[in-house]
Amino acid sequence: MSATGAPVIRVDHVSRWFGSVVAVSDVTFDIRPGITGLLGPNGAGKTTLLRMMTGLAAVSDGAVTMFGEPVRDNPPLYGRIGVMSEHETVYPFMTGRQFVGMMAKLRGVRDPGAATERAIGRVELESAADLAMGTYSRGMRQRMRLAATLVHDPEVLILDEPLNGADPRQRVHFQELLRRLAGEGRTIVLSSHILEEVEQLAETVLLIINGKLAASGGFRAIRAALDKRPYHVRIVADAPRALAAAIVGLPSVDAVSLDPDGAIVVLSSKVRDLQVELPRLAQEASISLRRIEPLDDSLESVFGYLVEG
Repeated sequence: MSATGAPVIRVDHVSRWFGSVVAVSDVTFDIRPGITGLLGPNGAGKTTLLRMMTGLAAVSDGAVTMFGEPVRDNPPLYGRIGVMSEHETVYPFMTGRQFVGMMAKLRGVRDPGAATERAIGRVELESAADLAMGTYSRGMRQRMRLAATLVHDPEVLILDEPLNGADPRQRVHFQELLRRLAGEGRTIVLSSHILEEVEQLAETVLLIINGKLAASGGFRAIRAALDKRPYHVRIVADAPRALAAAIVGLPSVDAVSLDPDGAIVVLSSKVRDLQVELPRLAQEASISLRRIEPLDDSLESVFGYLVEG
């Protein structure tokens, strides 16, 4: 494992181009143990970044290191990495046990039989281990693929769109498994274009848009950093029309509307000021505030704002 506080993966001013097409442009970030989400729309450059982070693709400029070592052309380092690509790479006629066992042998694991059983146990698919993978649901195939990725007990997991196509039950199971793996001190990089996945799992989020790093940090920190963008705040109160009329005059308010159920929706680019002004205003008008809730406190909102910007 890496030294305390030291990044496990460092991407330093990395660019990658294919002829005249720039897939990744001058991206810099560090990744530490835990779950890091690589978020962005399809075609944003996420897979290209992952390929450079695992040494499968060369950088056009910059450097990628893992545990302080360059990842490209570094076979000893690859034993510490588990990679699960976006595209399914299974033989439908093979059983789950045969598939994971094959990967154990390819990885040169000392006791491939024992390693196979441990990995299948980690993903809790012992009951399906002797069934052909062609009979599995998509979520089951993804879990067995993760078992194959874990069979050599890697310290770093690079997962490209691992939850694509999984049903809700399988998705929850997969998420719980990733949390357990992260709790063991592993470094997990999870690529996704599904905002809810990243928001629920990742401690740190890296937003990639058009090959560039648009923002990084916890999703609330990213949203707070966009202070030039307004928040929508929903307010439930007694006498909503009277309160709405009074709110219009606040300097922290950009716009006010009433939704169909009578709640007030405020557009504000100075939410902290609004949090101070609103209770004072309601008290002066003898109006009771029932509930105040942000409508934009999610990665979906952040992502939309960044794309628009």
